[in-house]
Amino acid sequence: MTVNERKRARAVAKPGGDGATHVSALDLAFWRARVGPTVAALGTPCLIFAEEPLRQRIAELDVAFAGLPVRHWWSFKTLPLRPAVRTWHALGRGVEVVSEFELRAALGLRIPPSSILVNGPCKHSWLPRYPLEGLRVNLDSVVETRRLAPMARRCGWHLGLRLSTRAEENFEYPGIRAPFGLMPGEVGEVLRMLRRTRQLPEVLHCHLRTNVPEPRYYREAADEVLETARSAGWQPAILDLGGGFPPARVASRKGTALSAGFSLASMREALITIRARHRGVGEIWLENGRWLTASCGVLAVTVLEVKEGRGVREVICDGGRTMQAMVATWERHAMRVQSARRGPAVPTLVHGPTCMAFDNLGIHELPRSLRAGDVLIWFDAGAYQMSWETRFSHGHAALAWWAGDRRTTVRPRETAEAWLRGR
Repeated sequence: MTVNERKRARAVAKPGGDGATHVSALDLAFWRARVGPTVAALGTPCLIFAEEPLRQRIAELDVAFAGLPVRHWWSFKTLPLRPAVRTWHALGRGVEVVSEFELRAALGLRIPPSSILVNGPCKHSWLPRYPLEGLRVNLDSVVETRRLAPMARRCGWHLGLRLSTRAEENFEYPGIRAPFGLMPGEVGEVLRMLRRTRQLPEVLHCHLRTNVPEPRYYREAADEVLETARSAGWQPAILDLGGGFPPARVASRKGTALSAGFSLASMREALITIRARHRGVGEIWLENGRWLTASCGVLAVTVLEVKEGRGVREVICDGGRTMQAMVATWERHAMRVQSARRGPAVPTLVHGPTCMAFDNLGIHELPRSLRAGDVLIWFDAGAYQMSWETRFSHGHAALAWWAGDRRTTVRPRETAEAWLRGR
């Protein structure tokens, strides 16, 4: 590698100046103590989750919003992991679902309908099959309202309306809004429809995006949708602010911390401001799956081969972006070696095992002494990795859950034989 090539590679590998992907010695020791025995038992690739960091995040939320009428919901799509959902619900907290699959899964975990919030589009195509008393449902369209209002009245559902906001722009097609929620001109029609069935929605819902960069976006969205509701003659009792807080230890591909403009303290101030401006809002709901679960999991992969002479040192591993880490497309996460190795670190492009050059976890500073057989840990893999997992040329990875010092195998690595049996 030439001097200029080394400089370019280091520039890409270097985290932001704020230590965007820094891993503390305590966190590294915590995960190494769990990755080692898990890999010994289940092999790699393996997604490994732990209860302790989840409970830590929950405690941080409770402290940050203490004294405010805030309710947090588990985003099922972010981490559909049975022991994690059970841990959350055991604390008396509700679960947000966006599909028939997720609703059936939540019910299968014995979560009562009154603790389930149903969001998402096109619910009229499947929700009529579930006449559950006390369910919480945010309606997404005029069609949904027309089809679901009679059942909602019979079953005593607690209704909400999702409104589209100006911030919900389609990133692939600028100038076109995302296809979710009611447009301002549709709100009055839906309210009249519900009043004819003697129902009034309690919840006003909007959803911004994942990794909301600053709390001001929540304030602006709240002002927008609450003004729309006021213009339609409706005062909702509950404001449901969807959209995920950015995790603390994840960077953009350029190395800038996603949470650079965000803190729980500033989010608390934003909610106080919203309540001061809109005194009719009695309660605020939040659905922060990404912030809550990212640090609760890691991806462990094994180095299969080391290659030199291509402009930067490259390693090929048995897991990667294509199969287990789709968010690596637009994010940089920390990576460390499971067993400490000595010697200087060099820029290393970490590939997965598929035939796609796209299949990489980025360039990382890893020890020059790295060898085939070494295990690498890719951090903050608790959000969306399991949901977006693929079978691209390989079976699904193993899944493990740690509660204290006890490991549970959620799923072994998928073999071709298991696939042939239809598992």
